[in-house]
Amino acid sequence: MIDLDDLKNSKGTKLYRKAKTLIPGGTQLLSKRPEMFAPDIWPAYYSKAKGCRVWDLDGREYIDMSIMAVGACILGYADEDVDAAVINSIHKGVNSSLNCSEEVELAEALIELHPWFDMVRYARSGGEALSIAVRIARAKTKRDTILFSGYHGWNDWYLAANLADKSGLDGQLMPGLEPNGVPRGLSGTAIPFDFNNIESLRKSIVGKESEIAAIIIEPARGEEAPSEYLKTLREISSEIGAVLIYDEITSAFRMCAGGIHRRYGIYPDMAVFAKSMSNGYAMSAILGTEDVMQAAQSTFISSTNWTDRVGPTAALATLKKYQATKTDKHIISIGNKTQKIWQDASLKTGLQINVTGLPTLAAFEFKNDKSMDLNTRFVIEMLQRGFLGFRQFKPSLAHSDTELEKYKNAVEEVFSILSRLPDDKIISSPVAHAGLYRLTKE
Repeated sequence: MIDLDDLKNSKGTKLYRKAKTLIPGGTQLLSKRPEMFAPDIWPAYYSKAKGCRVWDLDGREYIDMSIMAVGACILGYADEDVDAAVINSIHKGVNSSLNCSEEVELAEALIELHPWFDMVRYARSGGEALSIAVRIARAKTKRDTILFSGYHGWNDWYLAANLADKSGLDGQLMPGLEPNGVPRGLSGTAIPFDFNNIESLRKSIVGKESEIAAIIIEPARGEEAPSEYLKTLREISSEIGAVLIYDEITSAFRMCAGGIHRRYGIYPDMAVFAKSMSNGYAMSAILGTEDVMQAAQSTFISSTNWTDRVGPTAALATLKKYQATKTDKHIISIGNKTQKIWQDASLKTGLQINVTGLPTLAAFEFKNDKSMDLNTRFVIEMLQRGFLGFRQFKPSLAHSDTELEKYKNAVEEVFSILSRLPDDKIISSPVAHAGLYRLTKE
């Protein structure tokens, strides 16, 4: 067991206090803020990561049964095959005055997986790739308005939904997103609708049919996509002349190689991939039909860093290993077993939970008015037992039954502890945040 005081006084927690005086928000990614897990206790920084294990700045080793780099490292940390390909590309030169041939090879590989698409553009992160897709859709249709369901990042086109109504995005996964800095003139250009609710979509469309450039959804995130819903979306998009875009930044490579929409046979005009496609290296892709994608040439979309060799090389190596090892089958199995661990521990201890999500994007929540207190205490107890444990789990190829057996024992022990705690004794340290909070300097 790791002593709680050692966690509170770790090198990572001390460095994070310093970071908040130097970096607004403390980190570059909301999902990696320690406040999202266990404020003042979560280790914050790593010295090394390998397989499904992470070492903090004090050299303590943890089995990562949490977000696995927010789902980016689908093969596991520091995968030797992907890293070897990247290192070889580095030795040959990361960039030059000429282009890298790997971007053509990757385009061919992606289109082979998704033959309903014809062309590919690249970026290096999900948010910017989706903004590129929005730009192309607007250029293609010569319209401005975007209808969307789900969480789609930090850019102006998306946060514009909160200009007219500050709670406009609250039902779209991430509450509390402020549109400060987004031009007021974008008000009304991004309109949310409820997932799997065609009536909600139709209400958003009425009277705006000729203004809608694109309809954007995450085809599946928490659960499998409803086929009738996707079918109707496809029909409506075609009917009004809007571009249908699947945001697969999270869902791609989680249930099969490439986009999860391959499983449904209902194809969009464009799809956006990032996260898992390159096992932690910066890479994203926008795939689409030639008719839509050629509109990219009628506007200006260009960046020096979108031409580096590392991203495409990592993506090609990741795809190759993913297919050779049948990674999808492995992570589905690991995810199913993990969800069963939660369910069995709940039944055994009487601690009530809801288990949700695809097996490869698994999650649970405590059925209790003090759920955030319980979440925080769960994280702390798991840290003490040598796990990065959280209410979400994104399995990787590196996870095995060996880790799951250790995790099962820890979860049962922690659930047992939590089930016996009175509400006023659950947590004595700060409670984890559930959304976007402004962090003050310390």
